[in-house]
Order: sequence, then structure tokens, then C-alpha cells
Amino acid sequence: MYLKVKFGFLVLLMSILAESAFAWGFFAHQRINRLAVFCLPEPMSTFFKRNIVYITENAVNPDMRRNAVKGEAAKHYIDIDVYGDSALWKMPRRWTDAVAKYSEDTLQAYGIVPWEVNRMKYSLQKAFEKHDTKAILRIASDMGHYIADSNVPLHTTQNYNGQMSGQKGIHGFWESRLPELYSDKYDYFVGAAEYENRSLERSWKGVTEAHLALDSVLRFEKELNARWPEDKKYSFEQRGNTSVQVYSREYAAAYHRMLGRQVENRMRASVKEVADLWYTAWVDAGQPDLNQLLDYKLSEEDIKEMEEEQKLWQQKTLQVRPEETSSLREFDAESSCFSGSLCCREDEDGHGH
Repeated sequence: MYLKVKFGFLVLLMSILAESAFAWGFFAHQRINRLAVFCLPEPMSTFFKRNIVYITENAVNPDMRRNAVKGEAAKHYIDIDVYGDSALWKMPRRWTDAVAKYSEDTLQAYGIVPWEVNRMKYSLQKAFEKHDTKAILRIASDMGHYIADSNVPLHTTQNYNGQMSGQKGIHGFWESRLPELYSDKYDYFVGAAEYENRSLERSWKGVTEAHLALDSVLRFEKELNARWPEDKKYSFEQRGNTSVQVYSREYAAAYHRMLGRQVENRMRASVKEVADLWYTAWVDAGQPDLNQLLDYKLSEEDIKEMEEEQKLWQQKTLQVRPEETSSLREFDAESSCFSGSLCCREDEDGHGH
């Protein structure tokens, strides 16, 4: 009972702290990880469903670490346009080749997300091989976060928050405000998880598709802003006991219509890639029997580690990219749990189809 109550308090604390989260936003990162669970085949699904609360709630952990853990921030993005024209097609895919061409310091400076996703796939495979339940849950949760980030257009450019085009604040607008308003209406039926025999190429595929969508992200908002009354662009909404300034629902609706299904498609791609690479890691590990791991429970040590991670996040001791500091005009993602349609569908009892 003590562990259960303490863990519940910790989840609540995470929710409160994460209101200033960035990237997809606390809300969307949780949803993507949760949806991916329902795409897994039966040999995996029982274990992942048993631990779905952990996998869902801990989807935001990498964001919490990046302000305090050296080297963490670079794992969330890649400023591919720094490398020149046609960089998407000229950039070496293999890490050793990229290091040889640009140096590791340069790669770290401008982000390493596609390589981090691939590295996490192999780390998860090793955890499956060792039947290390704690590592499986931690790595799977983190891996889902990095995959989701790699599928975001604004995580593929040095103009990550519109700061170079007079659109400061677009980071939180696209990645948090729009999913919060419209993601309940999205179609998350992406099919069952499939084996991916080229995990590194799969990771680069997500980055490539995201970057190709970047022009629309920036251009459409600039066009909309040019004709929109300034006093109608923002509004105030209640977040707990605080009233915060956000992009108005009318402005968000107009932008969302211009984008078509772009945000939905990037969320769908994230869900599918997470499920596919979780499944691939399990297959490559020899398809271990996860039902043997169903009795795992958080220990006092596990909870202490999570609490320490919260403290690191609160300290914010390292410098990070400017969009990672919450501002009044950037939407703070909802910190509550969510409901809605699930990948591969979910019936009233929580079982996937």
C-alpha cells in the first residue's frame, strides 16, 4: 500500500512539473507511448499492458533530464539544415561515417536523434535478452520519447522555435496546443506492429518525413499571421489555479485547417514507429517469454531514482535551447491523464483489437 500511494504521489508530482514540458508536450508524448502498446502482438501485449501506466507516465522523463544531464539535449533533435543544401540526402546514415565527415563534437552540437533512436533499439534488445524488467520498462519509455521527437518537423531545424523567421512560439503551438485541441479526433488505427530489419534507416525515415513537412509548418503560420487581427491571435485559459496566455482557439483552428492532417500524420507515424521498433527489439532478442516478468513491482529504490530525476528536472542546472523555457505565449501541455481512441482500437475493457 505504501509503494502504491507513494507512486501515485510521484505521478501527480510529474504531472505538475511537466506543465512546462516542450517537444510534443507532456500530453502528446504520453498518448504516443500509450497508443503504441495497443499495436503489439499477444506475446508482448500482456506485459506491456500490465505496465502501461509506467510506460505512459514516464514518456516525458527524457525531457525532465535534459535540463540537468549533460549530453541529453542533443538526443532530442537534429538540425539537419545546418549541414547545407540536400543535407537529408547527403548526410551519412551510419554514426561512424558521420563522425568521420563532420566530427563528433559537431554532431553533438546540432543533435543526434536518429542515431539515439537506433542505439536505444539495441539497448532494449539487450534488456529483453537479460529479462531485465526494470531496464525494459525504462528503455522502452525513453525510446518512445526520442522516436516521437524525431517525427516532429521543428526538431529537424536550427529555426526550431521560429526565432529566425519572426515566429517565436511556434514550437509549443504546433507540438502542444494543436494536439491538445484536436488529437482526440485523430484516427490512430495504424495496424499491428511489424518487424523492421533496418532500424537505423527507419529512424532516418521519420526525420526525413518530418523535415519535408517543415516548410508548411512555418509558411502557413506566417501567411495566417499576416492576415489575422493581433488582438484575436491570443486568449487566456485556466491551467489549474493559473490563467495563461495561449494561441486562441480560433487562430489554432485556422492553422490546423491549413496544415490538413499534418499533425495527425506525424503522431500516427510516431505511434507506428514506436510499436515497430519495440517489437523489432523483442524479436531480435529471441522473443523471450515476457509473461515470466509480469510480477515486477516498483521497489523503494526505483521510486527513489524517480524522485531524484524529479529533483534534477527542478534544478535546471544546464543551459538548453531557448524554446525549452516555457513562456506565457507557448501553450503548456495538459498534465492530466487522457482518454480516447487507441491504436489498433481499444474496447471498453482496455483490450486492443
